[in-house]
Amino acid sequence: MHDLWQQLQNIALVLFNSEQLLEMLSKPEYILAAFIMLNVIVFTETGLLVGFCLPGDSLLVTAGIVFHNLVHVHDCSGWLLPLLLATLSVSAIVGDSVGYAIGYRAGPRIFTREKSFFFRKDHLVAAQQFYEKRGSITIVLARFMPFLRTFAPVVAGVGKMNYGRFLFYNVFGGVGWVCGMILFGYFLTPLLDPLLKPIFGEQFRIQKHVEVLIVLVVIVSVAPVFIAWLRRRMQKKPTIPVAAM
Repeated sequence: MHDLWQQLQNIALVLFNSEQLLEMLSKPEYILAAFIMLNVIVFTETGLLVGFCLPGDSLLVTAGIVFHNLVHVHDCSGWLLPLLLATLSVSAIVGDSVGYAIGYRAGPRIFTREKSFFFRKDHLVAAQQFYEKRGSITIVLARFMPFLRTFAPVVAGVGKMNYGRFLFYNVFGGVGWVCGMILFGYFLTPLLDPLLKPIFGEQFRIQKHVEVLIVLVVIVSVAPVFIAWLRRRMQKKPTIPVAAM
């Protein structure tokens, strides 16, 4: 038990360093700690208001690369991948349900809460605006957008969205997000290494450049949010009247 607690602490210390995290989680002795930490982070990011600051997409992609190494390099059981997909999907679904419950119980007064390190009112407002524009499908789309995936279920709860309807989109989005990101990372190595080795040499390994990969994943993740923000800014831009001749 002491060793497990120490491993969890070690993972937490390198959580925002993708290269060190990849190296640590790829050790077979860290399998149990990896499962626990990944599930806790996915649940926290989707279920608790403080989770907006945790890595999401990048962590899942890294986990996919890690479990490819465990299965194909360290000869661990092939059942690790489906077990990871199943447990993380459950954590994501339960997390969104908790977020919904928080919004349902707090009601509109949550929008009057002061901004703090653990609560970002602007992110909550952005999620509300996105929800008003996109409707129920927001619960799915927000899964792939940092910050929004933390606050979208809260907004659904505040709006008293029918829970059966919410749960449908919650399950669909949660499974799609987890499986999409994990499998993307899992199949990167066998797909890209053969293609890039002729260009960069036989020593090339995609996992050695995980930092670049994570930056690309983050850029793709935040692109929709940035585009939406840019459109709002352009719409609010005042027009300059043309002087009469």
